[in-house]
Amino acid sequence: MADVAWAQIAAYVAAGLCMGIGTIGPSLGQGMIGAKACESIGNKPEFAGQIRNTMIMALAFVESTAIYALVVALVLLFLKS
Repeated sequence: MADVAWAQIAAYVAAGLCMGIGTIGPSLGQGMIGAKACESIGNKPEFAGQIRNTMIMALAFVESTAIYALVVALVLLFLKS
């Protein structure tokens, strides 16, 4: 019984670390993408629509890594082995 409790505790800790560490990179990347997009729109306002569309696509790609971290964390929490 104690081994199962320690395994469950380890799964919770691993899932928390997975989400915590796995979202640091995407959050920094999204901040940089947003900052550069705002800077670009400020420099060339006539291309605002094109810059916005490109920014949204880039944010979607960056966000996918955070979603992968969420999937791994959920697998750690709900996979019974």
